[in-house]
Amino acid sequence: MLISMLTAAAAVSGMVPAVAAVSADEAAKLKSELTPFGGQKAGNADGSIPAWTGGHTQPIPGDKPGGRRGDPFKDEKPVLSINAKNAEQYAARLSDGTRAMLKKYPDSFRVDVYPSHRTAAAPQWVYDNTFKNATRARLNNDVIEGAYGGIPFPIPKSGAEAISNHSLRWRGTTWQWQATQYQLTADGKAVLTTEGQADQQMPYYFEDGSPEQFAKKNEFWLIRLINTGPPIRAGEAIVGRNQVDGSKDQAWVYLTGQRRVRKLPNPCCDTPAPATAGVMSFDELETWAGRIDRFDWSLVGKQEMYIPYNGNKLLQPKTDAEVLGAHHLNPDHVRWELHRVWVIEAKLRQGQRHQAVRSRYYCDEDTWNCVLGDRWDANGQLWRTLWSQTFVAPDLPGTVIGAMGVNDLLTGQAYVANLYNSKSVQYAIKPRMPDTVFTPDAMAGEGIR
Repeated sequence: MLISMLTAAAAVSGMVPAVAAVSADEAAKLKSELTPFGGQKAGNADGSIPAWTGGHTQPIPGDKPGGRRGDPFKDEKPVLSINAKNAEQYAARLSDGTRAMLKKYPDSFRVDVYPSHRTAAAPQWVYDNTFKNATRARLNNDVIEGAYGGIPFPIPKSGAEAISNHSLRWRGTTWQWQATQYQLTADGKAVLTTEGQADQQMPYYFEDGSPEQFAKKNEFWLIRLINTGPPIRAGEAIVGRNQVDGSKDQAWVYLTGQRRVRKLPNPCCDTPAPATAGVMSFDELETWAGRIDRFDWSLVGKQEMYIPYNGNKLLQPKTDAEVLGAHHLNPDHVRWELHRVWVIEAKLRQGQRHQAVRSRYYCDEDTWNCVLGDRWDANGQLWRTLWSQTFVAPDLPGTVIGAMGVNDLLTGQAYVANLYNSKSVQYAIKPRMPDTVFTPDAMAGEGIR
């Protein structure tokens, strides 16, 4: 049951004129009853959600800087296991998609719930910028203005503001991972679609920047992915440059057969994403990575829910086979915890087109990671359920998204992206890279096929 309901004014369309930021008095709560990112600092009534006391910033045994990561909670055991037989008992704390997965795969899917830990953390300068953003950031016709270097709307007043917090969440400034990605067919086969290395950078989080400097380009997220496998896709590459004004996003692909770079005409919304062999759309990456102007957003409220959290456990096996099931991740290696989340709904805006006419997202109050999402098709059927795994990275510090994926509840196929298990590099923190790394010219120059 929702533990907090917002006023009807908070459920208005995301496409509105510039809305005033919160008052200085309200922003002051970020230094008292709220965490620096806007979460409720206190725990819940029965203590199953603890108070936030600064997050996890101490090194984890087993962590290797620039390499593999350890598990700070490796000795803990589940306090609860939810399966198809007892799911109804816990339905109020499960998303629609999670309940559908329990029903569709009763013999293999389950939710193992562990003790909750509020590990979210960030550098002090990110907290300082978040505090400033509370009184200076605003949405102007679906474009973020005035924000820099922190969560833009730590005290959100609308669904559009809340989902924007996920888009501009703290996940580091520059990082690199090596990973594999699989399509899981309806008959239970795992097909390797991508193996490669990704370099990512967030100019929005350059410590020495400012809102004025950022506004010159408004590019908040740069990514370059180079495929090393499978053999048929080795040498392919993609570069993306995402702006706070989603209509100006740009992406290019390097095609080995043509030995040429092509600009993607529409790296947006329900367009199939090449990095996932077209199984996931652009706006399904990491649960949500889309343009907010396609939907009307509402902030439903805050709820205590079981969500994937602190999933360093998933990083420990050294082969993909250990963590992949026939239709989903092997639940033996997946950690769920009870946390408070913001529930955000999106309904297709009049005059817009999209395969998903309605969606719901569940976004952690401490990190603004949206870790679960559900989408309904034009017939009103629950169509796709999205998920993102998080893990603790005290070297940032932060709790960030790693593996992600989608299950198509109608066709039975699924996609699992960003598995780091067989790799020596699991989200390595890197020095700032030159802007030229994330350009089509650089990608063309490095083509090996």
